[in-house]
Amino acid sequence: MLYRTAGQFKTSYRADHALFPVKQDAWLLGFILLFAVVIFPLTASEFAFRALLTPVLIYALAALGLNILTGYAGQLSLGTGAFMGVGAYACYKLVTLFPEMNLLVAIALSGFFSAAIGVAFGLPSLRIKGFYLAIATLAAQFFLVWLFEKWAWLYNYNSSGAIQVPTISMFGVPVAGPNATAMVQYYVVLAIVALVTVLAINITRGRIGRMWKAVRDMDIAAELVGINPMKAKLSAFAVSSYIVGVAGALFVFLWRGAAEPVAFDIPLSFRVLFIAIIGGLGSILGNYLGAILIVALPVIISALPAAVGLPLSSAMVEHLNTMIIGALIILFLIVEPHGLARFWAIIREKLIMWPFPH
Repeated sequence: MLYRTAGQFKTSYRADHALFPVKQDAWLLGFILLFAVVIFPLTASEFAFRALLTPVLIYALAALGLNILTGYAGQLSLGTGAFMGVGAYACYKLVTLFPEMNLLVAIALSGFFSAAIGVAFGLPSLRIKGFYLAIATLAAQFFLVWLFEKWAWLYNYNSSGAIQVPTISMFGVPVAGPNATAMVQYYVVLAIVALVTVLAINITRGRIGRMWKAVRDMDIAAELVGINPMKAKLSAFAVSSYIVGVAGALFVFLWRGAAEPVAFDIPLSFRVLFIAIIGGLGSILGNYLGAILIVALPVIISALPAAVGLPLSSAMVEHLNTMIIGALIILFLIVEPHGLARFWAIIREKLIMWPFPH
């Protein structure tokens, strides 16, 4: 009933490869966008913006960048947190060196710095792969965080060693810094994440995406049919690092407001990696589903006892939170090892075939 496809005929190759081959998918996306653009901002509190909506979008964008590299191109990386730091520090230097620069332009340019660093550290992928490449990117993680700590020019010689976002306005409205409201920041993050997601969908569905997937599945065979492995791998590192760098700039400028080098350490890289794996490698939707599970669900579980009046200590709530999230992660990976995106695809197929057995 919900996904009745009778009468939806494909009469061309273009229609068969449309982004929404079933019109119910477009309706569902429109319904989600309605909630994201209208319902949530009208009903959400300041806490919901700061702890749920904005971080879910930012982490989903970071996972999207990692998923392009790992899920679509098959290149393992453990340096996502450091590449986010490159984007954040680059954006900070741009807005402090050029105070008149538009924040959106600074965020867009910061991604190019991250892309350049990502390509430099992606050069080992031309010779090594698998866990050996993961170790190489882990070395990049440690080196870049060390650089954030020791190179005082990056944080303008601040005695605290942290980057602090100044008040930045667009069209007379503060969008970053201590005077910006959470709703305005949420709308800016939502617009940027939506734009980057659309671009990522087009890239992964096009010639470049097919080139990445060919190298991922069998690099020797891809080279035999004319694909340049160097171009494919380095372009994946560039696009992935660019998106991750933009996510890092949003992480500091439109959410945290300030950050020390430790904020981009290895736990951040693993958190983004878990989001990508649990959501589903090689999937755009999976990044958002994984971010909801890893980022939003712990906040909801932590706030639930106080909301229903259960007399639990904060330590007990934290332990229960960890146990529940861990159990859910194990359960989802047992039920569907390919992630939440595949889990949703199975549910969607059964809805299309309902009430007939499948």
